[in-house]
Amino acid sequence: MAILLGVDTGGTYTDAVLLRDEEEVLASAKSLTTRHDLAIGIGKAVQAVLDASGVDPSTIGLASLSTTLATNALVEGQGGRVGLVYIGFPESDLAKHGLNEALKGDPQIVLTGGHDHAGGEAHTLDEIGLSAWLETVSGVSAFAVASKFATRNPAHELRAMEMIREATGAPVSASHQLSAKLNGPKRALTALLNARLIGMIDKLIVRAEDGLRDLGITAPLMVVRGDGALISSAQAREKPIETILSGPAASIVGAQWMTGAQEALVSDIGGTTTDIALLRDGRPKIDPEGARVGPYRTMVEAVAMRTSGLGGDSEVHFITEGLKGGLTLGPRRVLPVSLIALDAPELVKSTMEAQLRAPAPSEFDGKFIKRVDGVSHAGLAPRDEAVLERVEGVMPLSKVVRTRIETQSIRRLVERGIVQVSGVTPSDASHVLGLLDSWDAEAAHLALELFCRRRKGDGERLAREPETLARLILDQMTEQTSLALLETVFAEEAETFEAEPARLARHELLRAALLGHSGLIALTAKVNVPVVGLGASASTYYPDVGGKLGCEMILPEHAGVANALGAVVGRVTMRRSLSVTSPSEGLYRLHASTGPEDFTELEPALKAAEDWLRATVIQAAKDAGADDIETSATRELRRSEAEAREIFVEGLVTVEAAGRPRITA
Repeated sequence: MAILLGVDTGGTYTDAVLLRDEEEVLASAKSLTTRHDLAIGIGKAVQAVLDASGVDPSTIGLASLSTTLATNALVEGQGGRVGLVYIGFPESDLAKHGLNEALKGDPQIVLTGGHDHAGGEAHTLDEIGLSAWLETVSGVSAFAVASKFATRNPAHELRAMEMIREATGAPVSASHQLSAKLNGPKRALTALLNARLIGMIDKLIVRAEDGLRDLGITAPLMVVRGDGALISSAQAREKPIETILSGPAASIVGAQWMTGAQEALVSDIGGTTTDIALLRDGRPKIDPEGARVGPYRTMVEAVAMRTSGLGGDSEVHFITEGLKGGLTLGPRRVLPVSLIALDAPELVKSTMEAQLRAPAPSEFDGKFIKRVDGVSHAGLAPRDEAVLERVEGVMPLSKVVRTRIETQSIRRLVERGIVQVSGVTPSDASHVLGLLDSWDAEAAHLALELFCRRRKGDGERLAREPETLARLILDQMTEQTSLALLETVFAEEAETFEAEPARLARHELLRAALLGHSGLIALTAKVNVPVVGLGASASTYYPDVGGKLGCEMILPEHAGVANALGAVVGRVTMRRSLSVTSPSEGLYRLHASTGPEDFTELEPALKAAEDWLRATVIQAAKDAGADDIETSATRELRRSEAEAREIFVEGLVTVEAAGRPRITA
């Protein structure tokens, strides 16, 4: 008998589940995610599931972790301060390809160097310039290095990595180690984001491992990758970017395990995001262009997932434009007022009662701020540092912000994860309506009562009672969730429809058809596959979504811990690719990670690539703790016609190794 432990740490809750032989759920439990130290929430959830099941922790043979930490960090613009070394590319790339935006003012340098498409050195690496720049950089937690055509010859990236490590001792992410594909700027962005996440994911894994050991669990820790496969904790710490969409990918694997669905949309609502993916033939669809998270398109192989900033803890915004006014949700996550009230109930409620007595509403009504312990604030601007010094415990936001320009300081502090701000959320609305009772319903009622005081353009209130406002908020949740699902459907059928998915999802004819319009013309429409609703709040929000879209809505018994389930029923899968090109007639060049290798015939070059890859992926799978490893290889060969002759242009060799994770007990 094998006992398996799955853990998922999300934006609001940390889930734990125990499985027997991948067949029976023994117990599941939830604990609030402790953002300042995620290991605390993990420990509480695991202890709760151990208590509920009566399982001896020493008998657990596998522990696996999925997490939305990396996804949420990129959506919310959080992460460590990084330095980018950009080699052989024009400086204009930084603005043209979104690198400046991703850097957010962090240090960067553009150096001469790089290689050509055949792997030959285009320019000598400017080592003097790199050394001089490194002496000026401070407060950086990790570096990213990207060199032109590094996937054809990584020599300059490897040398820059060596110099950075010698000078700083900081972790370095090299673009060629994260993707074998061309497109240097996109690889650079992937390396930059990987570097930004290193400290955050490293801290999570180290603390999680320590916490499990303290509970008597000695099984090795696995981590879910963005494609749903499992990797070792050491591999995740080296390449944290591969854990973006980890939580959502685990939920897809868990959804398929629970329902057996072969064709379905899977929609997972958390505190921060809603993640939607497609199951085809019982397997998650993989995004061939690389994972997109928030504004970033990476080169990470992951589940084809549409992630939107919509969750139970999404901030409720009042629309002031126009006479009718209205509401919108997200994309920023805030602490629900009902949740922050647990930390300081008297302060939170007495402050809001005083705000209700004020003659006019304020933009700071119902908003509070708290500092997150243990987060570095190195590199903060003096103004931001001054604002941060005023934050002690839980405080009304109005007591911290003294000028309008300081709201920008608050935004930057939130992005760095240094502080958290509270506000009205769908979770608060659910407490007001009695659909949830996890936190402080009285505080939620006060917060919505304050929100009701705001007036539309015609001078009228959007709602006069908190209960009416709460229903409007949940209606907006239904509307935005439905739109997100419809956009996914239209994106999947892009070859059929020319218009943009977002436009089609909002088209008035579709809206009429979903309502079953019947006049001189009859219109009907529905989503034609089942939707599997996942997440702790799925049963609260998703029945109305199914009704709106006319589709079957499946809400599995263990929908609230689907991520934790998916974490332990997945497989270890390793994939690597190498390219073979032909720089001149009769010459075939294998672009290995150690440098180019030339052959006089194509088949030996392809065979050498396959052999090298097979050895590499088998070792990586073993390092991840896989047993019973099986491999498969594919070749994609590109040829062209010239003077009635077929000429080889390029070949891509990919090898995959897969196996179940080793169970130790």
